[in-house]
Amino acid sequence: MKIEIDLGTTVSGGQVGPAKLDVEELLGTRLLIQGNSGSGKSHLLRRILETSATHVQQGIIDPEGDFVGLADKFRHVVIDANRSKADLEHVAVRVRQERVSFVLDLSSLEVEQQMIASAVFLNAMFDVDREFWFPMLVAVDEAQLFAPAAAGEVSDEARRLSLAAMTNLMCRGRKRGLAGIMATQRLAKLAKNCAAEASNFLMGRTFLDIDMQRAADLLGMDRRQAENFRDLQRGQFMALGPALTRRPIVVSVGSVETAAWGSTPKLTPLPDMPTEEKRDELLAPAPTVSVRPVFKRPAPSMSTNELLTQVAAEAARTSPEEVNQPSAEDIAERERNLYEIAGQVLSEVDAAFHQEAILIQDFTVRCKIRRLPGTTPPMSDIRRYLNVARAGVPAETAVGPEWAPVLAVCKGLPEDLHAPFLRIAAAAMTGAPCPSDADLARVCGTRSLTKAKVRLSHLDKNGAVVLETDQRGQRFAHLPDLGWRTAPGDPNAPSDHGGEATSVAAE
Repeated sequence: MKIEIDLGTTVSGGQVGPAKLDVEELLGTRLLIQGNSGSGKSHLLRRILETSATHVQQGIIDPEGDFVGLADKFRHVVIDANRSKADLEHVAVRVRQERVSFVLDLSSLEVEQQMIASAVFLNAMFDVDREFWFPMLVAVDEAQLFAPAAAGEVSDEARRLSLAAMTNLMCRGRKRGLAGIMATQRLAKLAKNCAAEASNFLMGRTFLDIDMQRAADLLGMDRRQAENFRDLQRGQFMALGPALTRRPIVVSVGSVETAAWGSTPKLTPLPDMPTEEKRDELLAPAPTVSVRPVFKRPAPSMSTNELLTQVAAEAARTSPEEVNQPSAEDIAERERNLYEIAGQVLSEVDAAFHQEAILIQDFTVRCKIRRLPGTTPPMSDIRRYLNVARAGVPAETAVGPEWAPVLAVCKGLPEDLHAPFLRIAAAAMTGAPCPSDADLARVCGTRSLTKAKVRLSHLDKNGAVVLETDQRGQRFAHLPDLGWRTAPGDPNAPSDHGGEATSVAAE
């Protein structure tokens, strides 16, 4: 069955007619879209996806999150790529088994992580069992990021993984039902092995000689005709290929139903010239606490020692066995000893990277050796002692009144954010530089900088920490609930406690 979708209009012999794309032919011949920024390349890709959404399963590799709007209109599943490799592989297999159209949203990741995540996802789709080789259009926006023609600032490993996955999609995907659609700003930046496998082309406006000549070569045009690419208007593309037309024609792309997050900026009237008061406001120093609205957690009304004293007093009034009840001084001394033991546990070489079960066992053994009175603390308290020790807070400070508000704020956070928050709070309390990514990775018990950055991002979204970067790339951390702020620190500095960290999590 022949299924054609409408791309827009074309003019042939002075007559305006519809521009058609044969979807079934496209599945076997693949498509390459090229156009400078602002030429309408993403608009064209959106038109193809919208008009074919009801006919064939679709997958979109979306580095900027521009195509998540398809989920509202056409029921695409939006997949956040900020997850483990195992999760990405599992989801990729499921979407092929269930024949679900999806948008792989990579916008929350850095470029290198985008390349790795997309490669993992595509390889998992590529390796599914033969019984699930259903036809699917796989559109890759900004394809030059995932199939670069030359090495860039990313690691060789990330480039190799990504390029191999894109080459598999364009070269070997047809037998597995995967039809690649690659959209790129410049042909010169796209790996030739990927571009050469496409048999259909939609070439938009371009101005560089090398890109015009390469586009002309792909369309079988001579050097003089290559100049025509400069004259194309926004939304116009030169089309050629078995799924489009046997001779090059100009296609004017039709309208779309969904929209991207970003759009071409429009000129708007400028405001009035600033007054002297306005200039003073603009040049005023930044506030020490973020003006962004943040949920304000109530500060404790008393210090840890005062709270312990009150608890002890209540116990003394209600218990008939007054002589057997520990005094407030005894309780405070026990707390101090427990923090000291946690510090000893974490002082061992590479102890910060040991499994939690090993650290807890070491902690309980040391408590028994010291013969501390009372029962073994519950797991939640042991984790608190260890996290405070990871943050480098001395035992005397940990039981003092100044540290009590920090622990109160920490209780309102998810447990996996306690350690990095306490480390930042310890730096802010003493006016020390903001901890580096490597230092935060250490207190999180990992050597992965990526995991540390993710938790720091969650702290920022939660409102417990507000991050700021100056012109030199130095990072500040504000703690709105405490009214504290760290000194500027280099986020790329090594950890003060030693141990190497890696920028890519070893999942």
